[in-house]
Amino acid sequence: MKRQKTNWLLLIYFGVSVILMSSCKLLNSLVTSELEMEEEFALENMLEGAPDMTKIDTSNSNETNASNKSSRKINIALCDKDNEKLYEAIEKWYGTPYKLGGQSLKGIDCSGLAFSIYEDVYNIKLKRRAMDMVQDIKLIERKELREGDLVFFINQKGSINHVGIYLKDDMFVHTSSSRGVTVSKLSEEYWNARFYKGGRHSDVTTKWD
Repeated sequence: MKRQKTNWLLLIYFGVSVILMSSCKLLNSLVTSELEMEEEFALENMLEGAPDMTKIDTSNSNETNASNKSSRKINIALCDKDNEKLYEAIEKWYGTPYKLGGQSLKGIDCSGLAFSIYEDVYNIKLKRRAMDMVQDIKLIERKELREGDLVFFINQKGSINHVGIYLKDDMFVHTSSSRGVTVSKLSEEYWNARFYKGGRHSDVTTKWD
């Protein structure tokens, strides 16, 4: 009798454990999927072979009144029109590894980078997810892009899943899944194919008007 009772208790304990484990997995998958929807590019493509910005020639950039100033890590010559505070913020984050949902120098994702730079440079608090940031900005065409504008990219389903900040001369800063915080060009095959729209916040000012 005692043995039968023990078996029943074991079965009940086992059943409760299975239910608890399943619930935890379900909750975790829901949280993860929400983040992955924004950062799907990290799983979709590791951007192997994308050009390294340290090797991109910026000597022929369309700059006026060029000075001797330069952004040390990203090798971009700056001129009087460039927002030094923006480039200082990029220097701070440059090379930080990619981390889904991260927002520190130990790891950061694309929307976390845009969120942090906008807050530090422009004192603007964006929404945290790339797909939500479009609610606070005006969508613009690629030819209209200027320093400080957001650049949005979509996946094969047409959903926004990546965001960066436009600099100049086709360059934008963002978080790459393989290189971390880096600078790429919109003309690169991968980004050119996935570019959606630019986004301009009314409170972002620039000398490039």
